[in-house]
Amino acid sequence: MTKIVNHWIGGKPVERAESAEGGAGTYGPVTDPATGAVTTKVAFAGVAEVDAAVAAAKDAYASWGTSSLARRSAILFAFRALLDAHRDEIAALITAEHGKVHSDALGEVARGLEIVDLACGITVQLKGELSTEVASRVDVASIRQPLGVVAGITPFNFPAMVPMWMFPLAIACGNTFVLKPSEKDPSAAVRLAELFAQAGLPDGVLNVVHGDKVAVDRLLEHPDVKAVSFVGSTPIARYIHTTASAHGKRVQALGGAKNHMLVLPDADLDAAADAAVSAAYGSAGERCMAISAVVAVGAIGDELVAKIRERAEKIKIGPGDDPASEMGPLITAAHRDKVASYVTGAAAQGSEVVLDGTGYTVEGRPEYANGHWIGLSLLDRVPVDSDAYRDEIFGPVLCVLRVDTYDEGVALINGSPFGNGTAIFTRDGGAARRFQLEIEAGMVGVNVPIPVPVGYHSFGGWKDSLFGDHHIYGNDGTHFYTRGKVVTTRWPDPSETPTGVDLGFPRNH
Repeated sequence: MTKIVNHWIGGKPVERAESAEGGAGTYGPVTDPATGAVTTKVAFAGVAEVDAAVAAAKDAYASWGTSSLARRSAILFAFRALLDAHRDEIAALITAEHGKVHSDALGEVARGLEIVDLACGITVQLKGELSTEVASRVDVASIRQPLGVVAGITPFNFPAMVPMWMFPLAIACGNTFVLKPSEKDPSAAVRLAELFAQAGLPDGVLNVVHGDKVAVDRLLEHPDVKAVSFVGSTPIARYIHTTASAHGKRVQALGGAKNHMLVLPDADLDAAADAAVSAAYGSAGERCMAISAVVAVGAIGDELVAKIRERAEKIKIGPGDDPASEMGPLITAAHRDKVASYVTGAAAQGSEVVLDGTGYTVEGRPEYANGHWIGLSLLDRVPVDSDAYRDEIFGPVLCVLRVDTYDEGVALINGSPFGNGTAIFTRDGGAARRFQLEIEAGMVGVNVPIPVPVGYHSFGGWKDSLFGDHHIYGNDGTHFYTRGKVVTTRWPDPSETPTGVDLGFPRNH
């Protein structure tokens, strides 16, 4: 029997908004990437469903926006406890619809929990400032207040973590939230909403609507949505930023990446090779912080490539629910075919194909014959004008480029239109210090291949990897989901007599 995933509006599952005309709502397919079989149908929202979710959030904001920090914190702590208790269940939902191995899915839930932890302590982040006696008996206070209804649009690659980068902070700050998760793997988002409701979150504070561009566009233009958070590809991030900004909304839109790892001649090549394989092929390369380009400096290139190949050939690829699997399938057959095209066309554009994983199948398991499988690919001496280098592939394909000097490597990396994350591997502290100051990227790793910041520091890139002024979570997240207000107060002393009318500036001295 095919599973049905409906919207979550006003604290309950909703198939179709009451104001919508006609019969049953539109549904889209969700496949099991390991088998290729359609296992789930997900409701697609039209304008009526999105409007119903925004209306529920607006109604809830009337009381949630003025609720006490103590109440919000208590509910968040209860949600955190439930999330911790159900982490295996949520990871299993991720594996079933995304395909990533269970250990990777558990890691995703754990990183989402970091932001819930941050939200539980939001009282510290929301403290204001007070200056007394700025003039005679005049005090000035700065406070931060919630925005109202805010929305999040999240990608398929982290169906639990990225939503938790958004809604816990937004809700902790006093906003209400409408989430539009990826229609490719929607179950985790709904389960998170159910757990939050179980923790005591009032109806309408968190709503989930599924769908495609129709739902997205309605959120971007809806007059009651005050801010939009997005994580996805650069073309869509640019569209989200342009469209939502044109409708007067605050926007943080995180786009794509082409993350480089610069390996200097003095680096520990075994550690660098381990890091390159882990960062390039983890989660099948379907993550915006994956290392997709290794830049080898000097004469180390041949040895480094050999070490990467040796490790890559040992990676176990299989279904995500098999404990022996280290990498699972890709999300859809269409995406698998697109990723494969970069490998099959690489030699004609000047690359040396060291490993070609495009023909991978799960041997001896006919039930997986139609899964979205692809093996690990490694391309060496990749030209900078080739498609494999210029595009964000978002799959298990690692490009290796060769340069003669550190300066050439930095110039190559800074020449990329993307600026999400980057890393350097070296034993030279002076070179590492130069790199972190000279490189044009928002997140930098020194002997750390995937420099994703912890929850209390903010995540975000530069250039075409970020549209908007705010990074996500951390202090930037709190500032994004609140707006500042300055209050100037004068209380006259009971014995003070009126001074009369004065049309000049207030006296501060």
